[in-house]
Amino acid sequence: MFDSHVAMLLDQAVSLVNALTDGSARGRPYTAPRGAELPAAADAAVPRTGLAALPRTFDAVQAERLAEAARRMREVFRAVQDERLDDAAAAVNDLLRDTAARPRLVRAEAEPWQLHFHGADDSFAEGVSASSATALALAVSGGLAGRLGVCQAERCDRVYVDSSRNAARQFCSTACQNRTKAAAFRARRNAAD
Repeated sequence: MFDSHVAMLLDQAVSLVNALTDGSARGRPYTAPRGAELPAAADAAVPRTGLAALPRTFDAVQAERLAEAARRMREVFRAVQDERLDDAAAAVNDLLRDTAARPRLVRAEAEPWQLHFHGADDSFAEGVSASSATALALAVSGGLAGRLGVCQAERCDRVYVDSSRNAARQFCSTACQNRTKAAAFRARRNAAD
């Protein structure tokens, strides 16, 4: 499985993709925030843990950079879901290149050394994008690409990272899982009538 730092960064990527990309969610169309709503949505999508070395600022330019990175990260999840690992790797390589991801050790006061994947002078959006891209690269290259998924519920395309022991997760949330089970129950009951 993923170590705690990589797991946190993958959760960050999931949060960005699900909050900042269009599609469908829990059976309904989902339109990602745009314009004046985008900075607050981008800020809310990035967990408060990690990346303490970067100043947390979200203006319209930074928020749009995160939204663009999220759209590109979605391509990785889709490619993995469709068993197109070569396409997933190419998309990750493009993200790594364009975010200028590079490992370095950082230590905050009274904290242990931590591995970060952004430059010391990068903006928060650049750091988040580079870190998320690196976490996806570690998943794809580490034999854990199958843990990246797209919800299998009807009319939902939100993404997730499967951290279950048996690697059997198929849904982004229990709401989608329950919706799917209820629909299957209704279909069986109608077939029996």
